[in-house]
Amino acid sequence: MKKYIFLLLSSFTFSVAQSQDITDAMRYAHDNLNGTARFRAMGGAFGALGGDLSSINVNPAGSAVFSNNQIALTLSNFSTKNNSTYFRTNTSACDASFDMNQTGGVFVFKNHNPNANWKKLSFSINYENTNNFDNNVFSAGTNEYNSVDGYFLSHANFGNGGAPVPQEFVNTNTNESISDLYSFLGSNLPNMQYPNLSGFAAQQAMMGYQAYIINAVDDTNNNSPYVSNVTPGGNYYQENSIYSNGYNGKLSFNMATSYKDKLYLGINLNSHFTDFTRTTSFYESNTNPLTTDYTVRQVSFDNNLYTYGTGFSFQIGAIAKVTNEVRLGLAYESPTWYNLTDEFSQNLVAISKNTSGELLPDYVNPNITNYYAPYKLQTPGKLTGSFAYVFGKSGLLSLDYALKDYGSTKFQPENDSYFRDINNEMSNTLATTSEVRIGGEYKIKALSIRGGYRFEQSPYKNSETVGDLSAFSGGLGYNFGVFKLDFSYTYSERNSQQPFFNQGLT
Repeated sequence: MKKYIFLLLSSFTFSVAQSQDITDAMRYAHDNLNGTARFRAMGGAFGALGGDLSSINVNPAGSAVFSNNQIALTLSNFSTKNNSTYFRTNTSACDASFDMNQTGGVFVFKNHNPNANWKKLSFSINYENTNNFDNNVFSAGTNEYNSVDGYFLSHANFGNGGAPVPQEFVNTNTNESISDLYSFLGSNLPNMQYPNLSGFAAQQAMMGYQAYIINAVDDTNNNSPYVSNVTPGGNYYQENSIYSNGYNGKLSFNMATSYKDKLYLGINLNSHFTDFTRTTSFYESNTNPLTTDYTVRQVSFDNNLYTYGTGFSFQIGAIAKVTNEVRLGLAYESPTWYNLTDEFSQNLVAISKNTSGELLPDYVNPNITNYYAPYKLQTPGKLTGSFAYVFGKSGLLSLDYALKDYGSTKFQPENDSYFRDINNEMSNTLATTSEVRIGGEYKIKALSIRGGYRFEQSPYKNSETVGDLSAFSGGLGYNFGVFKLDFSYTYSERNSQQPFFNQGLT
């Protein structure tokens, strides 16, 4: 196996295997409600209003509503609390972050010809964090039935196109280390001899075997199935911690125009940037009765994922001023086409014991980073219809209604067999959703009082996987003439059921 010695010395391997799933796709398909304080205070219901830099992200025609040039900067504090219940044990974890989540400016060029129908032309550039990935989830409890051995068994027994992973890929020989074998599996599978065996599945099987969590039924049979070495009996105490951080940013280049100050038309060209890091730490222990055979009593399993990339999308929109009071809006947001790259590393520790005593820990730390082949992700588009009623200079009410087909989310290239299966699963699992945003504003001279409500349906057909989202918001604003100062508060909540692993222990 000299052909991969260079990769080992560099401590990384270029892997042709995939490990993406629906959770990875949904991370980029779903946007949070960010933006200016006024926008957030009114629940983001700006599709028929315009006149706010964040409104451009709902309806590009909104920049032509501005009367003058403006620059905006928004600072935000995000505080997240996750309450978890696992086998009747309740835990919680919190995370908070402070950042600049919006900045931009709009420049308005008015046509001073009184006979001209096209009254103005506006250009704007705006940056927003469409999603803040900083989060912390901790779950713990005693699983009465299943051990983490199920994760390694599922890869070992079914990773080779539904057949066991050959033992030559899980057991090191005298001339190679765990790092050697881990690197080889990631770099050379699948191949012509094993077209249905992914390198990722083989790596997981190898790690479980080397930690003595699983073992082959028949050591003389290269294609023998695997069994568990975990102490039987159920009642496995388990902890799972998920630490994530990063962002999904969107830079919009906007142009809009006004026809007779009755019809506003606009377009956005959007550049997307994403940087995401997630570390998961799983721990399991049991106190089940021992025998003379060594069995596993404790397991610690860590996984680290880093995803980064860029994307592109566009938006078009129109706002019609039907009367001095009534405004209507319609906007379309294209899918976002991402180019993404994943880096992945992991390590495993297991401790075995029998009636005579405890063995030294089995450390399986390949010290290798898998660099997966770059891939593409297409998120769903969105169609938004809007209505607003303006009460002169005293206030307004606004409503946005949006449709989004999450089932159209796709990994690419679509002719890849793994991506084809995931895409079919997303098409069957994810739904077309409705989103309602309601906002209101009341002005008392220079003071503005605002409130909003947002409801978004679950992107899953089975809403127990991820539930509906409800959000309430409020805020205040004061116009000093030369500049405006706005504050807002938003509270949102949703329920979900999340597996510790995507197979084997779900």
